Amino acid sequence: MFRSALLALASAGLLSAAQAALDPAQVAWQTLFDGQTLAGWVPKCVQADEGRTFFRVVDGAILVDTLADGKHGYAWLTSAREYTDFVLRLRFQAFRESPGNTGLQFRSRYDDEARWMDGPQIDIHPPGPWRTGMIWDETRGVQRWLWPPVPKGKWVEPAMALPGAKFYYASDEPSWNDLQVTVIGTKVTALLNGVKVTDFDGAGVLDDEAHVRRKTGAQGVLALQLHVGDRLKVRYKDLAIQDLREPTAG
Repeated sequence: MFRSALLALASAGLLSAAQAALDPAQVAWQTLFDGQTLAGWVPKCVQADEGRTFFRVVDGAILVDTLADGKHGYAWLTSAREYTDFVLRLRFQAFRESPGNTGLQFRSRYDDEARWMDGPQIDIHPPGPWRTGMIWDETRGVQRWLWPPVPKGKWVEPAMALPGAKFYYASDEPSWNDLQVTVIGTKVTALLNGVKVTDFDGAGVLDDEAHVRRKTGAQGVLALQLHVGDRLKVRYKDLAIQDLREPTAG
């Protein structure tokens, strides 16, 4: 009832999209991964990789392991449904011997014809943990770092990371990292092991012409990434979400 009333006010223009988001304290957590199957998720890859299995469930976690063979295109494990405003939490396990890159797409959209994922991504980068939490945008026509905000064509540096971040490898204790991402309106924050690593307001960016044209930035799927050509080993588990607003149609 409360959610419906807020959404009605938003539709009437009396509340902004951000104001229409529910208080997370009032919203139950929904499990996104049952620990046994990939139900609710859809794998995506380039045509040359069809038939290959990049994401599989092993010992209660989603495992990606391409350490033996980095010859592949981009691959994604995409949520079957879309989200707008939410709080997402997950745990990931990184490995020191893994030189590859991964990340969490949000409010994104996969183009099955072009075999491309448009939308922003929370980076997870074991070779350089300081990058974890930074936002790269895969949207065609954008393809740059959004957080920290650097000009297109420029790269992020360790000094740009927020201070105090903690990152663990599988050989450490603890051996898992906790990541929590909150997306409300155009604001994106992320906590890595309880420390804020992302504090981004995407007003004028996530809602610009490029994102509107690709139908990303405001609404879309979640997705776990395997970066093109990377030898990667990573595990994900305990994925859950608080859905703060129902997505609009289309």
